[in-house]
Amino acid sequence: MLGALDLGEFGFLLDVGVVLVAGVVAMMAMTRLKLPAITGLLLAGAVAGPYGLKLATDEALLNTLGQIGVVLLMFTIGLQYPLSSFRRVGIRLLGGGVLQVGFTAAVTGGICYAVGLPFVACVVIGFAVAHTSTPIVLRSLQEKGEVEAPHGRFIVGTSIMQDLSVIPMLLTLPVLAGQGSTAELLLGTAESLGLALIAVLVLYVLAKRVLPRVLLRADATRAREVFLVALIALCIGMAVATQAAGLSMALGAFVAGIVLAESDFATRAMGDMIPLRDLFTSIFFITLGMLFDARVIVDHPLLLALVFLAILLGKWLLASLAASFMRFPARAALIAGLGLAQFGEFGFVVMAGAAANGLIEVQSVEARIVFAAAVLTMFVNPVLMRLSPHMRAGERLFRPLEKLFGVKEEGKSDDPPQLKDHVVLAGYGVAGRSVATALKAVGIPYVVLEMNAETVRNARRNGESAYYADVTSEEALSSVGIAQARAFVLSINDPSALELTLATMRRVAPNVPVIARARFLSERDELVRRGASDVVVSELEVAVEALARVLRLMGVPRNLIDREIALVRERTQSSARELTIPRATLAAFSMLKDLKIETFLVEPQSNAAGKSLRELNLRKITGATVIAASRGSQVMDNPAPTMPLQPGDVVYLLGNLEQVRDAICLLDTGDSPAQVAFATKVLHRHEVAPPVASPDGASD
Repeated sequence: MLGALDLGEFGFLLDVGVVLVAGVVAMMAMTRLKLPAITGLLLAGAVAGPYGLKLATDEALLNTLGQIGVVLLMFTIGLQYPLSSFRRVGIRLLGGGVLQVGFTAAVTGGICYAVGLPFVACVVIGFAVAHTSTPIVLRSLQEKGEVEAPHGRFIVGTSIMQDLSVIPMLLTLPVLAGQGSTAELLLGTAESLGLALIAVLVLYVLAKRVLPRVLLRADATRAREVFLVALIALCIGMAVATQAAGLSMALGAFVAGIVLAESDFATRAMGDMIPLRDLFTSIFFITLGMLFDARVIVDHPLLLALVFLAILLGKWLLASLAASFMRFPARAALIAGLGLAQFGEFGFVVMAGAAANGLIEVQSVEARIVFAAAVLTMFVNPVLMRLSPHMRAGERLFRPLEKLFGVKEEGKSDDPPQLKDHVVLAGYGVAGRSVATALKAVGIPYVVLEMNAETVRNARRNGESAYYADVTSEEALSSVGIAQARAFVLSINDPSALELTLATMRRVAPNVPVIARARFLSERDELVRRGASDVVVSELEVAVEALARVLRLMGVPRNLIDREIALVRERTQSSARELTIPRATLAAFSMLKDLKIETFLVEPQSNAAGKSLRELNLRKITGATVIAASRGSQVMDNPAPTMPLQPGDVVYLLGNLEQVRDAICLLDTGDSPAQVAFATKVLHRHEVAPPVASPDGASD
């Protein structure tokens, strides 16, 4: 019966299978070439799509699955950004987003008008080019661990602003088509933006009240599938709700993630959603690759190359200027600009809306060239992001902008002190603060360099010598006297900046020891080769701590734990850090589970008052051991046997239940265990024995 079924009924499964297989093959090829996996997915779409081998025909279905991937991706990004993080840096980052969108749309439209395109087409192209592919750039940042880096924060804030800007752009299209006046345009745009803002606030408040409660009930079922289904339903529900309010689905999913980021379910939600997110976002990238029309390369190669370079280089320059205007250092501004240099999926949405209003012709030569150039930017941008740390040429051109926009004055009220034999701390996160606290305690001078302006301001309010600066810059390191420093501690969370800083250190202070932090053990050798004196590997330290705690929990003797940890470090990396293993309790050792620790307070009327342990002969009589005694605030380990106990002393006893009980009795009343046992036995006999009758009939 199954063989009689028409395969056409399952054509959608065939399409999904084909694109996934193509994606796997392409990603494996990209991995072998050490290129980003996203490039492989885009390439797979171009090959399997309608302009390639036409292996997949149901584009509508694949686009739907791809949109689910965008929703899940934005949801997981939101899980990493609780609202508190936006309160600290939101205005600065969103302001940069406004500048980036405005600069790009205006300049692109002006160039198009200068080359003779109609005004309406110029506006549409300007709107479209202003957008960036959020999934592509965020995926690149996640792969490199740079979401929290300065350029990563700017990219995230700008991407959010771009999503919001879609609303007024789409509202403008009907007016451009002659369906409304300029006054109606301005009024309608302002009204829609206001309603959109209200809608987001209402949805946030409702989600704040509803989402955690629903997940709490789902979690109470103790069924993993119930929690997962509830999580997906809430995510998609928020996405649909924002779309109904005239916003993008991605924004709704992002809001849902922000809400859950402040709840107890954030970590579990992230773990459950990652496999689904990776699957559906892969399909999304493949569908983007399907938009590429290879025929344009043959028909208009020169024009395509010019448009491609104009989009890529122009957006890079304008986004970098926006970041510089928001007081980001030159290096961070350039990397952020490069991340925002590619075309975005919302750009296609804008062009589709323009086509629906009759503003452009999708099949026109101009539109096909823009589409092909846009997809090409998506192809190459992940590769350029991978290479961005090594692109230093543009930094010199942007250095003057640091002074022009007051970058170095951010969080800085005076020049760094002229120090000698000090320590320079690059990064003021948990690791940096811990080192600073220790240095302060032992009286060693130090200075902090940090790229987060808010962190710098908070540190300076607390009296720290903290300065806002790019540690990859020779000027920044020289300004804090790096050549005269005793050590340099690199604890920044930007791997590419870490390598660049080591290269700078080799030039300006090659003799200063550098202690660097790495995420993975595989990075250690490369950092040492680049000049690090020592590397602390987060992955290894976590492994050692986990090993120590597991072995301690299993009751393994301390010397064997030390041996296993020594073997791990011998195979991987030595450490100057003193070995720390959690203190074990008696309950951790199964053989000692019956032993108890009890306390006894010596009172004036106690038998122990004024007597020494030798006089009491406590251990010989009861079997219990006095392991400590406290007098006031002083604790005495293994008190001397000749020391008399005084009223107010607290005696700590170790033994099994019977031994401790007997010891307390002896300390309190002076009765020996034998006397206590005899009295207990007599009392028990009198209570339970029947009366004995005397010869005269009386009972005893």
